[in-house]
Amino acid sequence: MLVDKAVIFVKSGSGGDGAVAFRREAYAPKGGPSGGDGGDGGSFYVKATPGVDTLLDMAGRHHWYAENGQPGGGKSCSGKAGEDFILKVPPGTLVYNDETGELIVDLDTPGQTFRIAPGGKGGYGNEHFKSATKQVPRDFTPGEPGVELRIRLELKLIADIGLVGKPNAGKSTLLTAISRAKPKVADYPFTTLEPQLGIVELPGFRRIVVADIPGLIEGAADGAGLGHDFLRHIERTRILVHLLDVDPADHSDPADNFHAINAELRQYSTVLADKPMLVALNKMDLHPDPEDRAAAIELLADKIDQPMYQISAATGEGTRELFEECWQRLEQTKQENPEV
Repeated sequence: MLVDKAVIFVKSGSGGDGAVAFRREAYAPKGGPSGGDGGDGGSFYVKATPGVDTLLDMAGRHHWYAENGQPGGGKSCSGKAGEDFILKVPPGTLVYNDETGELIVDLDTPGQTFRIAPGGKGGYGNEHFKSATKQVPRDFTPGEPGVELRIRLELKLIADIGLVGKPNAGKSTLLTAISRAKPKVADYPFTTLEPQLGIVELPGFRRIVVADIPGLIEGAADGAGLGHDFLRHIERTRILVHLLDVDPADHSDPADNFHAINAELRQYSTVLADKPMLVALNKMDLHPDPEDRAAAIELLADKIDQPMYQISAATGEGTRELFEECWQRLEQTKQENPEV
């Protein structure tokens, strides 16, 4: 199960208090102060960890703590420092201050580590305050408290290609056909209830990561259907593949469906709507007659001003050509916008 949101309370460790102690050895009758410093508290980190795919652990546990530092001891012994805590999250996780809404860090690189809250510094023991004029100090300082913070974690999947389209357009079938992903496939709307990732392997050891996003309907950007919760997952993608059912079960016009989904994308994010897009006409196996197929394509070409690729997710027709074109487009976008 993909859990892509969580709000948790985190706290770094508090520093240990400094100690007040004096030497009492028989051979040191005038032993001076020997109170050691407290140990520093552990810091709290978040780390983008490959292999972690969901925020499920964070959604089920709401309080996370780093270790406190230990207090100082006698004989000039410093307290043990508290251990740092590293919260492992999926690559692509955004960390927000839940109270202010400020973005703290975008963990978009696997292995990236960020300190959310520094540990409190340990206090000074009375040995720290000795001087020629103050030989029996009883002064000490308490350890600094740890930093408390309520943070919101939101996951945006990292993929090269985002598959968008109406429910039952065939996105899950296509992902199954081109990769080893096993999304649920059935003949009713909203089969896909959460985003799915698959990897397309092309000749020459080339790989494309593809995200299948739950089907969009009109009003998705305002919360209708399932799409609103998952549109952010395709904001990171470089290219969108808009899958169109050329023979919708509800007898709707594929061109109208195309424009409706694009309107939802634009309403949600202009950056998202302006991403490069390829249009894949799916279920072309239902039009085996060349003349029938040509007529259907010509009719759509008058209404959709985009290059269109004929495929069948069910039979595999045209899928290799589609993703070869995706590869070429990806290479082009990486050269033009290497930071995207």
